[in-house]
Amino acid sequence: MPAFYLKDSVKHKIMIQKIDALLPQTQCTKCGFNGCRPYAQAISEGTAINRCPPGGDATIAKLAQLLDQPVIPLDTSREPARAVVAFVREAECIGCTKCIQACPVDAIVGAAQQMHTVISDYCTGCELCIAPCPVDCIDLIALPITYQAPAPAQLKQRYDHRNARLSQQQSRRANKTHLQMMSSPITSPITPDDMTTAHTAYAKAEKLYKDAQHAAKQACKRGHKIEQYQEKLDRLAANASAAKQKWEQLKSVGHAADGIA
Repeated sequence: MPAFYLKDSVKHKIMIQKIDALLPQTQCTKCGFNGCRPYAQAISEGTAINRCPPGGDATIAKLAQLLDQPVIPLDTSREPARAVVAFVREAECIGCTKCIQACPVDAIVGAAQQMHTVISDYCTGCELCIAPCPVDCIDLIALPITYQAPAPAQLKQRYDHRNARLSQQQSRRANKTHLQMMSSPITSPITPDDMTTAHTAYAKAEKLYKDAQHAAKQACKRGHKIEQYQEKLDRLAANASAAKQKWEQLKSVGHAADGIA
């Protein structure tokens, strides 16, 4: 295990950030990991530093210097990086959005059942949009020598923004499903197990909300803004309210039916 892999998790995280900052942020997965950050973490835990085709020899040299390791040749078993950008043949595009979902840096824009297009200034040539396209309407166009690749910092910002957006969307969908389930009418006989399950769910949801409130208050004392936590607090409050409503509904139906407490 490398010497820099310390028990101090803070120092370890800082090292991962330093490694990540040296990677090209193409998020192409050619290294075998799902993006640059996961590869950076793997390097911090001993994975070889020569698995990044887009970064090439220059990135290997920088990583070797940072980690005090010898420079080694690029792993030729990896799919080589190509100086290309994606191009959608718009007349053939059916608007399925699968290429948009695959692009790690949001370089493809469009809407469902509408034509899509690639923002070439942000495209990294990762090729991840090619395979999902059901009508094979995406080409890879060779770049001119004068082409200026997007800055890694800019790509990382777009990648992080995309992940945050997808996380929020997933959270909203999960919350909507939870609320629908909690507010659905009771149509079957109530059993003691139903009552116990509902009460446990309510207690858990209430605790999660209160714990999040406490954490947010502590963070605000350290200078954080409450706006950073408001969406999560609102979601947890809604979950707790729905769970309480379900529990009270079960109690009411149970009492009316046969006196189950």
